[in-house]
Amino acid sequence: MSQQFTPNNPLPQEAKVPTQIAVFSPEVEAEIDGHLAKYPAERKRSAILPLMFIVQRERGGHLDPPGVAYLADRLGVRITDIWEVATFYSMINTEPVGKYHLQVCRTLSCKILGAAKITAQCSEKLGIKSGEMTSDGMFSLSEVECLGSCGTAPMMQIGFDYYENLTPEKIDELIERCRSEQTSNGVR
Repeated sequence: MSQQFTPNNPLPQEAKVPTQIAVFSPEVEAEIDGHLAKYPAERKRSAILPLMFIVQRERGGHLDPPGVAYLADRLGVRITDIWEVATFYSMINTEPVGKYHLQVCRTLSCKILGAAKITAQCSEKLGIKSGEMTSDGMFSLSEVECLGSCGTAPMMQIGFDYYENLTPEKIDELIERCRSEQTSNGVR
């Protein structure tokens, strides 16, 4: 079961104090250095989100304690500062997620236009509830706050791709495409 931690659902104590620091390839270090170079040295913490995305990508799709320790070290901030940002944004995963992470928007426009039906269809089709991952690690399902596509509600995000004007039938098609394509960056 994958759980999305939020300020109302805090991280377990053991997740807050990493016992090791992540190590990355020279190519990834160069990518990180490129982002840090965009900011004055005294403002390098401004690179926190781009660096979180890189570390999340390199650590298997979620920001784990060694990745957090790495970020705190590179940015010169406290580990708590990293966790505070990580738990605020739904696009930063603090627990493992499936290869296809289905994030259904649940805020006003989507709610009015059927987000609950979309979540229910995903749950039924995948055999999991929101906050869980399939046993094969292929899919995870989350309900998230506004993704900024209110004019095309109901909608969800898989990876970095938006799927809009959803219906239960479209959900079935999307899940089947994911199962058949199994690409690493989401369904295109």
